Amino acid sequence: MPGRLHRDVTASGVRLRVTEDGRGPPVVLLHGLFVDHSSWDGVIGALCSDFRVIAPDLPGFGESEKPPASRFPYGVDAFAETVADLYGGLSIGRAAVVGHALGGAVALSLAARHPELVARLVLVDALCYEAPRDVQQRLALVPLVGGLLFKQLWSFRNFRTYFRERVLLPGASVPSERIEHYYRLFNTPAARGSALATLRATVDTRPVIAQTSRIQTPTLVVWGRGDRVFPATLGQRLARQIHGAGLELLDSGHAPHEEKPLELASIIARFLRAERPRLH
Repeated sequence: MPGRLHRDVTASGVRLRVTEDGRGPPVVLLHGLFVDHSSWDGVIGALCSDFRVIAPDLPGFGESEKPPASRFPYGVDAFAETVADLYGGLSIGRAAVVGHALGGAVALSLAARHPELVARLVLVDALCYEAPRDVQQRLALVPLVGGLLFKQLWSFRNFRTYFRERVLLPGASVPSERIEHYYRLFNTPAARGSALATLRATVDTRPVIAQTSRIQTPTLVVWGRGDRVFPATLGQRLARQIHGAGLELLDSGHAPHEEKPLELASIIARFLRAERPRLH
């Protein structure tokens, strides 16, 4: 998009594609599984008038490098340490961090491990507690055969169905071109391998849960009421578990930043301007 800066920055030995827009206090946006930084496009456009918005593609995703699992472990802590290292490459002293799904787990881990780096924390439909997996994800976790199915046989039709029936609410106004974009980025051997390694590395969410008690950063939990991936009850549980956290529920599915970007951006902006979060 015009006015946005795209550049490559090396963090934890991995080349990351980073998108930046706007000026002001820094805000780091972390995307979820199977997508890239562009999932935040609507939010970036709404926040960049008041904030310096930074949206990296995590290792293995989007246009970032996709190292084999033997070189990068693809777990939540590894992603968090990579984001921490990215701060130096971008000359960020401290930033607000917003994470969705997998990116939410990474943001939470970053705030727990490096509280000096995170001024405020926003967790959007974050991966934290174990939740039911769909058929494709369960198959992917089957040793040997699952990897073959996931790496070679997960078609665009399956991918589109996953987004339309699991991620988004029925009738959500997310264009098909966006899902096609995600599939193009996913549909290479290296990208599929990275996604599979991430999926397998995040099956056990207990390490993420253990981090919640360490969060001292002002935190806001935002969740879609109709989330069919991580039900809203998990968001309510997460807000209770993090000391002093606020809770906002939106009329969306698993991806409020794609279904309700302006509404979510408004909520984030109010919170980042230090307005007191609503306690549940």
